[in-house]
Amino acid sequence: MSAAEAAPVSTAEAKSLFADLVHAPALVLAVSGGPDSTALLVLAARWRAALKKGPQLLAVTVDHGLRPQSAGEARAVKRLASRLGLRHRTLRWTGRKPATGLPEAARAVRYRLLAAAARATGATHVLTAHTLDDQAETVLIRMARGSGPSGLCAIARETPLGSLPLPASGKREIMLVRPLIDVPKARLIATLEAIGIAFADDPSNRDPRFTRARLRGLMPILAGEGLDASRLVLLARRLRRAEETIEIAVNAAAAALADGAWTGGGRIVLDADKFKRLPAEVGLRLLGRAIALNATEGAVQLGKLEALHEALANAQKGAANPRLRRTLAGTLITLAGERLVIEEAPPRSLQNRGRNTTLTKRKHARQSSSRRQ
Repeated sequence: MSAAEAAPVSTAEAKSLFADLVHAPALVLAVSGGPDSTALLVLAARWRAALKKGPQLLAVTVDHGLRPQSAGEARAVKRLASRLGLRHRTLRWTGRKPATGLPEAARAVRYRLLAAAARATGATHVLTAHTLDDQAETVLIRMARGSGPSGLCAIARETPLGSLPLPASGKREIMLVRPLIDVPKARLIATLEAIGIAFADDPSNRDPRFTRARLRGLMPILAGEGLDASRLVLLARRLRRAEETIEIAVNAAAAALADGAWTGGGRIVLDADKFKRLPAEVGLRLLGRAIALNATEGAVQLGKLEALHEALANAQKGAANPRLRRTLAGTLITLAGERLVIEEAPPRSLQNRGRNTTLTKRKHARQSSSRRQ
């Protein structure tokens, strides 16, 4: 690790990290007490103290109740926030915890509680302490899961979190912001050590039961082969650049091929011949977008979408009047000659009734044919 990669974050750098948030009315800082979020708390407090006018800051600790030390860590964050002149709240995850998928469930609860805190205080942004190391680990996780280009872009600096009700009967999006996403974890630890601020150590971050912890343990080995965190993040940035270009092409295709609106769901009709001529990735995404608008059974899995796209391509090869009828994620996809129709599938009871009727007709036809013979 170079000296620059382990140097404390300067005041000037902190100013640039938070510069685009200066006009927000209030910000929620997600602070668990670990090194990353503690550094977020310290750097944000320094930045705000240097401003004559700026957003109110509220530090929020979500106590998941999964470790006996978590309550004490929340109290330590409260003491530090008080020293820095900031308000603090502790929110708790109560009730039964799932036996499987615990990290995912804890994450969902954490964001739900943070969004609720933002709504209660009028904050337009929730800040988390994701780092460059987290970004690299996410790339590895998604590679292992077989993600496409969109997934390998990994974590964006800013994403929507929820809606904030406004007095004038409107709503404003609450944004989740990761101002430290390009900062190595080592620099945040160095920042805290330089000013003598302690932080908590969560052993679950090294628990081999969890995928992220296992991949985190592989990082030093990968770095020895030249695949360090900065290289993985560089891959994500380049893919994000390509992603933006592909999405422009998909938007153009949506406007050129569709007979129908692309908002609020509803039947989408595409020109089948023009769809066939699209570059594969553009066609795949256009199809996925149309299905997502009409889906009633959850998100569309990439592998299943790819299989459907391939089936459509095969059906159109050399066929004068191609036909195909499939369902995916609660959506009915029908290729009929010059039209490719994507719409909400009828209830399964109706599908089964129609299928049974067809089978009955075929049975009667076979019996009649047998009698004629």
